[in-house]
Amino acid sequence: RAAVRMAAIAPVAPTQQPELKPPMLSGLAGQALRVEASDIPSKSEVRRVVPDHCFKRDTLRSLGHVAQSAVCTALCAATGLLIPLKAAFLPLWIAYAAVTGTVAMGLWVLAHECGHGAFSDNRLLQDAVGFALHTSLLVPYFSWQRSHAVHHQHTNHIYKGETHVPSVIGGRAGVETTGGENEFALAAKMGEKVHGFYQTFGHLTIGWPTYLLFGLTSGSKYSEDGGVSNHFWPYKPMSKVMWPGKWAAKVVQSTAGCAAMLALLGVWAAKAGAATVMAFYGGPLLVVNAWLIIYTWLQHTDVDVPHLSADAHTYMRGAFLSIDRPYPPLIDWLHHRIGTTHVAHHIDCTIPHYHAQEATAAIAAEWPKAYLYDPTPVHKALWRVACNCLAVERRDDGRYVFTQPW
Repeated sequence: RAAVRMAAIAPVAPTQQPELKPPMLSGLAGQALRVEASDIPSKSEVRRVVPDHCFKRDTLRSLGHVAQSAVCTALCAATGLLIPLKAAFLPLWIAYAAVTGTVAMGLWVLAHECGHGAFSDNRLLQDAVGFALHTSLLVPYFSWQRSHAVHHQHTNHIYKGETHVPSVIGGRAGVETTGGENEFALAAKMGEKVHGFYQTFGHLTIGWPTYLLFGLTSGSKYSEDGGVSNHFWPYKPMSKVMWPGKWAAKVVQSTAGCAAMLALLGVWAAKAGAATVMAFYGGPLLVVNAWLIIYTWLQHTDVDVPHLSADAHTYMRGAFLSIDRPYPPLIDWLHHRIGTTHVAHHIDCTIPHYHAQEATAAIAAEWPKAYLYDPTPVHKALWRVACNCLAVERRDDGRYVFTQPW
């Protein structure tokens, strides 16, 4: 079976690297490991293939999608008025949080589109909408706009990657994220299933706040001045690497917005009680955050999707390491197709989401070897990634490939 895997991904000959285990295979069947730099088109080549109208922004259409998500979220939130605020009704409140948070994720995606400049040609309106939507969800809009742009620029870069950067076995301090051996030791101690649950639960519950506060899973570049990347404070003792020039002031603006939102929630809690705020707002917010982690994790990570060294990485090569996945049609509609058109989004993030399906079809047809689509159901892919994407080993071709302790 190992021999079949080796043949399927055509790795470096065993005599050159006998210590490397063949990676597991996802639904991609090793496709990402067979793609070479020569298979990746330039951005201008993609622009020639994708129809011109796919790059045009329609402000009224974008605002219509905001109305769609806002009305759906409001209708879900209104159902909470029918649920008694008593412990006996906790199962209903959990269901309310799951549904309302899932629907509200659509607002998060539209704010994200504003941050990319894909919402409107009116920059002032675009930032106003994005700032309002993200702040209502306690997301620092301009801070995230900057860090997410860095994520796009350095997708799957082993050092400059901005989120979900794996630890390296035998990693070199200052060049790679070290600690892969520790990841393996913890996994071996806990066992595959327990550790998989630990990874899933940790990522989906505290993954987002720890990323905002401490830059958790960011590449080592963003702590090279001795601090940690913090989305609310761009000065010492936190790292300043992420916030050059004007961005420090924009981070402060974003922090002020989130502080105002917290104050508003405090007033609500003072009048209606903390339990009311947690039930109506806190529970759905946790679900929104979980969806965000699912997207950022699964669209760039799987057992046979590599990360790249500085020498091997280019913007387009990183973009083509994004993965489209088969999210259910209702989820895809609610979340404006962010999970089924993620490759096109990374190739050119200014493509509005309502044109992304057409752009995706054009890209997939023209570059079928490079375009990544994994048909694995999302929940199964999440479990596979949580259990097996622990640490990577470097190969001579500049790729860092996941290896498993099991």
